[in-house]
Amino acid sequence: MYPYIKSLHLIFVVTWFAGLFYIPRLFIYHIEAHAKPNPEKDILTKQLKLMTKRLWYIIAWPSAILCTFFAIWLLVLMPTWLSQSWMHVKLAFVALLMAYHLKCHQIFKQFQKDEVKYTSNFMRIWNEATTLILFAVVFLVVLKSAVNWIYGVVGIAVLGMLLMLGIRLYKRIRDKNPEA
Repeated sequence: MYPYIKSLHLIFVVTWFAGLFYIPRLFIYHIEAHAKPNPEKDILTKQLKLMTKRLWYIIAWPSAILCTFFAIWLLVLMPTWLSQSWMHVKLAFVALLMAYHLKCHQIFKQFQKDEVKYTSNFMRIWNEATTLILFAVVFLVVLKSAVNWIYGVVGIAVLGMLLMLGIRLYKRIRDKNPEA
């Protein structure tokens, strides 16, 4: 039974992350649409609200719930994992991911009410949080080692810096060519 539960857990991890990767992108489009003149603004905003609502309630939330359900089931099947330090660190990252998800829900609700409180640049940076969490969790699960955590922290910091440099470079390109 273990391989089936693990497979289902991994499937919902992938779909949950897909939702978490895409929702900030839709937020960015929503922010940019909000700055356009009418009727373009109204048309785009209506479509983006529908897209985010479908993504959020049909993919992201169900995937988060099912991922968590199967994760708990795995821990019931393998209770010794809870005594291992790598699992403690992984669960801390999962808690961060859940906090990120809840914050995205708050932002989603604001956009549904036409409340635009963030810049598109902020959302591009916000979007990278899931990348950092994904890298950390995958390496923890594969290596099953919290001892090498220092290397992981350095690696995540370097990855974060590279992502920020990429965002800055993209911003410069967009500033020079708005159609990029």
